[in-house]
Amino acid sequence: MKLVGVIGSGIMGAGIAEVVARADVDVVVRSRSQATAEATRNQIQASLQKQVVKGKLTQALQDEAMKHICVASELSELKNCDLIIESAVEDLATKKDLFEKLDAIVNPECIIATNTSTLPVIELARSTKRPDRVCGIHFFNPATIMPLVEVVRPITASDETIAMANEFVKTCGKEAVQVVDRAGFIVNALLFPYLNNAIAMFEAGTASMQDIDTAMKGGCNFPMGPFALLDLVGLDTSVAILEALHAEFKRPELEPRPMLRKLVSEGKLGRKTKQGFFNY
Repeated sequence: MKLVGVIGSGIMGAGIAEVVARADVDVVVRSRSQATAEATRNQIQASLQKQVVKGKLTQALQDEAMKHICVASELSELKNCDLIIESAVEDLATKKDLFEKLDAIVNPECIIATNTSTLPVIELARSTKRPDRVCGIHFFNPATIMPLVEVVRPITASDETIAMANEFVKTCGKEAVQVVDRAGFIVNALLFPYLNNAIAMFEAGTASMQDIDTAMKGGCNFPMGPFALLDLVGLDTSVAILEALHAEFKRPELEPRPMLRKLVSEGKLGRKTKQGFFNY
């Protein structure tokens, strides 16, 4: 992969772009406006600078990584990419529209991947004339720290596409796991029933949020408790994941809990809004 495109200027898009640049691969980050694209570049530079201050990265390596990053506001500027990773809003219609447009722009050999955490990759593949060149490459938040990437294989993907996705993940210094295209893939399919049950436990008055978090950290050796993790993931994203799981598996415990929906309706989405289950 000589040139990778990243669509999305949010936390995940910036994180993925930083990981790619640190792997000495050129990356172009596309946002809907030049201003937000430049802001994303500044965000990546600030993230790298923090690592320099902490002694985890040299100034020379930061400068080298930044040389690999450019930004764009037009999809047409991604036309020469070997791989594009879409990390836009978690909405199927939006993603399908992007995949249709990308399919008409990029070269026939380009792989178009999605960073979706739960939406059906096959629906995105069918939005293109290259379904064999579409797959999921699911990074976890924060992408710069989390070592795992899920490589998601829809039934249409070729062996070559999956092999190239795996090689890309390895180049980025991450560990790839293989999973078929099923809602939640591996991690979220196992994680979100647990998170939803933690909310149900609090709603039932079993324990406080703080004590539930403390119990899961101290009793299961988890790095953070369920409520802190929900706030990190984003409560709107959590609702979307649970809804997708519930739609596919029809299990009642996957229906997003009332408290979770209420916080989202109030605009309290977790760390990104400074308010969620906890205040930040």
